[in-house]
Amino acid sequence: MDTELLIKNGRVIDPANDIDKICDVFIADGKIAQVGKVEKNVQNVIDAQGKLVTPGLIDIHVHFREPGDEEEETIASGSAAAVAAGYTSVVCMPNTKPVIETETDVEYIHRKARQARKTHVYTMGAITKGLAGVELAEMGFMSQAGAVGFTDDGHGVQDPSVMLRALKYAGMFDVFIAQHCQDDRIAGNGVMNSGYYSTILGLPGIDPLAEEAMLWRDIQLVKKLPPEKVRYHAQHISTLGSVELIRAAKKDSLPVTCEVTPHHLLLTEECCSEYDTNYKVNPPLRNSKDVESLKQAIADGLVDALVTDHAPHLQSEKELEFLAAPFGIVSLECALGLFVKALVEPGILDWPGLIRLMTAKPAKIIGIDKGTLGIGRQADIAIIDPEKQYTIDVNTFISKSKNCPYNGWEVQGKVEKTIVQGEIRFQAK
Repeated sequence: MDTELLIKNGRVIDPANDIDKICDVFIADGKIAQVGKVEKNVQNVIDAQGKLVTPGLIDIHVHFREPGDEEEETIASGSAAAVAAGYTSVVCMPNTKPVIETETDVEYIHRKARQARKTHVYTMGAITKGLAGVELAEMGFMSQAGAVGFTDDGHGVQDPSVMLRALKYAGMFDVFIAQHCQDDRIAGNGVMNSGYYSTILGLPGIDPLAEEAMLWRDIQLVKKLPPEKVRYHAQHISTLGSVELIRAAKKDSLPVTCEVTPHHLLLTEECCSEYDTNYKVNPPLRNSKDVESLKQAIADGLVDALVTDHAPHLQSEKELEFLAAPFGIVSLECALGLFVKALVEPGILDWPGLIRLMTAKPAKIIGIDKGTLGIGRQADIAIIDPEKQYTIDVNTFISKSKNCPYNGWEVQGKVEKTIVQGEIRFQAK
């Protein structure tokens, strides 16, 4: 394998180093060797004229369903879908079967990722054993095995004393705690946003307060701890109230970060009107005021990461009635186009702003040395055609599951090549 690769004439966007200019990127031995005008005679050359050359994208919230539900997704199929979308690093959630709650579980994910040899796959460990919210899982051992953080994703940690203990414990290992903010006593058996549409559809609603009450509670817990000893991350925030809580926390300089998904930026509760379960997601699709508040939060710099919450399900499960069908949307392979539609086309973010929220900032949250084209760093790169328009077609997805509400949407911005450790791991046909 040739160890040198030269990417010429692209618009290099590297927010971590404040680079946005037409130049070249030279890769040697899997690492970034030079960024600028490169006058080398290299055998392998990619002409990126008219294209964006960015750090590989990072998604810190995906579900690859292995172990336990390999018919929905595997680490191999999910990794292949990720590189096709420009993602060179992803973070798997621990709510698998069995739950990722021991060092052996963490090592299993890493081994499967090495075998797949597509994208870097990191994993979170569970905060509590069996995601039951009662007894802390083996956080120390999982951290030593390489878990980048801890979450009971899919379940909020209901007991504040358990959550406080988890925050303290995670601080000892300098890892972060991510919370699925939902107070189950308020959410009850809700399946969509509580309001006008849940009422006329006859479906039980999830009040925004379920999210906001737990986020408020957790922020109070964070305040009780030394700021250098805690890192708290609110997953997939979805309401105006949550935005205001994050705004206040950041104003107080608390160690609090948050993330937003494409579906909470592009879809509203009204989408559920036809009982199409592809719109059933948790947290649920909210109203237009919530959507606008999330966009404003991104414009104001309050949001730290854009994630997919890629949640594959079998067609047979999603064909169940709305009450019985599982929550979740797959959007990994069309994520870039969706974020362009939601944020770049309306002028909320420019390309460097978008790339920052998909590279450097998520890398910082999970504490990995990625998301940058810095000299000597691993050469994880996405080459993007920003003008390329295409129609989302779930039948072309590499992912095993097709539960995607965006089928048929026209989007702009397509990944042409994905380079991982200096090696081209995906090339658009």
